[in-house]
Amino acid sequence: MFTPSDLAQLESKGISVQEAEEQLKNFRQGFPFLTITQAANVGNGILRLTDEEQEKYIGLWDKYLDTENTIVKFVPASGAASRMFKNLFEFLNGKETIPTSEFMLQFCHQISKFAFYEKLNAVCQKNEQTTIEKLMANRQYKKIVANLLDKTGLNYGSLPKGLLDFHKYKEEIRTPLLEHLVEGALYANNKQNEVNIHFTVSGEHKELFKKHLLDNLSKYTDKFGVKFIIHFSEQKSSSDTLAVDMNNEPFRTKEGKLLFRPGGHGALIHNLNDLDADIVFIKNIDNVVPDRLKQPTIRYKKIIGGLLASLQHQTFAYLKELEDKKISESKLLIIKQFCEVRLNNFNPHINELSHEQLIDYLKTKLNRPIRVCGMVKNEGEPGGGPFLTVNADGTISPQILESSQIQNQEMMAQSTHFNPVDLVCAVKDYKGKHFDLLQYVDKNTCFISSKSKDGKELKALELPGLWNGAMSNWNTIFVEVPTETFNPVKTVNDLLREQHQ
Repeated sequence: MFTPSDLAQLESKGISVQEAEEQLKNFRQGFPFLTITQAANVGNGILRLTDEEQEKYIGLWDKYLDTENTIVKFVPASGAASRMFKNLFEFLNGKETIPTSEFMLQFCHQISKFAFYEKLNAVCQKNEQTTIEKLMANRQYKKIVANLLDKTGLNYGSLPKGLLDFHKYKEEIRTPLLEHLVEGALYANNKQNEVNIHFTVSGEHKELFKKHLLDNLSKYTDKFGVKFIIHFSEQKSSSDTLAVDMNNEPFRTKEGKLLFRPGGHGALIHNLNDLDADIVFIKNIDNVVPDRLKQPTIRYKKIIGGLLASLQHQTFAYLKELEDKKISESKLLIIKQFCEVRLNNFNPHINELSHEQLIDYLKTKLNRPIRVCGMVKNEGEPGGGPFLTVNADGTISPQILESSQIQNQEMMAQSTHFNPVDLVCAVKDYKGKHFDLLQYVDKNTCFISSKSKDGKELKALELPGLWNGAMSNWNTIFVEVPTETFNPVKTVNDLLREQHQ
């Protein structure tokens, strides 16, 4: 099936023939829908913490910060911001010269509120020899939009979100990258006064990220009195996937070469797996707010961090006790209840297990990576949601699912919360060894999407999402967090919201 040229292509990307053949098989067979028992809700899969519990976990997190353990803030930041400007591109490339849509009218009427306004005005003066105000008076709206998006202007149409001007302060303007530095200093500053942050970036933008960091780092080091340790990594080419035509045969370009596509954010499980860390916070690049609104975010980051540290501590203690084959029935019952009540692992047949089988079962379920995931009340924002699902071994546990994974739309409609991508993860076992996170991916949660190339239809394969199937076999705890902690920027006009002013 594969030509010598194909084999050379696969080798250059680090993809084995076996992997490629497996991908083709997946296109032909498709993927099963997950069996869902119900949407998770408060009291059944989602924790709602009392004020007393919140203070307890904040205290536990402050104690954890005083240990020798390594804490890393992991920020997926590789996506270009082009989707943020979809409406602007449509206007720029359309026939209309005067804005008529509600979106474009809002953008133009409130343009001076954007943090990038002064820079855009300066580039308009340079390229058009006049100001934004005069261009608008002369109805030359397209020139303003072109200077924002095109390479001859600010080039925002091609830059990553992490490098765009999001927030304006009296003394400075901050990008999302800089806001993440501030966040890290406020909840992940360790005993050595260090803040470890890891950004995943695309190869084409890596040097821009590095330059932006170098230009600004000393200011934040001085302001917070901490040492920032910043690392960047790229999505691995070996995580790219083959594209196929509508007959499920390898799609070939005009030159006859195989076409590969990025495997989606699930590919970042490889980057996460490479980190040398004990606890990792994960949060998307665009979910940041100005300093005046950061307090709820910082508070709940400490809460979920403290809860994770508490659960990990108890899990480790029980795993050590389970090494004793003569462990008492009463102790096994306590560990079983912990597994069910605190870690949300349910086995309908657990009472049928013998003493030895129960020990083995509990060891298997406890000795896994743990994640605590913040969940926000569903108020119409897009995003996956928390559900209780049936695993391959017949057990039931919490999972974060996307709509494409859910066959029962009625079940989906019952979901009360959604996933804001607000996770904290424990990635070492009770003996201090790093888990191989790739062993905990559910490969059956890939999905197939329709795309096109050179005018031809094709099918693309997306890997199990980073917080979806890539973490399917982790211990998962859902915690309700306030909506104030979720302020994503999906379109440029989201920056006009009160949360970003």
